[in-house]
Amino acid sequence: MKIVISGSMKFADKLVDVYNQLKTMGHEPMMHQDVFGIARGDAPQIVNDGGSEHADIKRKYGFIKFWYNLILKSDAILVCNYDKNGIKNYIGGNTLMEIGFAHVNDKRVFLLNPIPEAISYIDEIKAMVDIVIDGDLTKIK
Repeated sequence: MKIVISGSMKFADKLVDVYNQLKTMGHEPMMHQDVFGIARGDAPQIVNDGGSEHADIKRKYGFIKFWYNLILKSDAILVCNYDKNGIKNYIGGNTLMEIGFAHVNDKRVFLLNPIPEAISYIDEIKAMVDIVIDGDLTKIK
């Protein structure tokens, strides 16, 4: 299965681990090549682009459009929702959009961990997620 790996870039190292596990399982994981550089710590142009604001970096590198187009080529997305900013199983704005992109394009939506409780858009996530795999990648079928 072609699976886009989605989640906060703060967890790039974990996203790369999931990528490698899915590949070993016979899936075709998909994500931006810069995630590997961020995980290795050698993508400073992405993380520290001359002091640019985060939104400017997303626009400059076309990240939102890249993820949208990648999702169109996939069968599903796997949202790697880890604890962040004091929120258990955090799903941020970009990831919420990626869930929406997948949903409206009839792609399966998997969550690695349960739906976060401490967010205002919990109903939207519940409406779009197909299955919570509770950390068990073998549940992706």
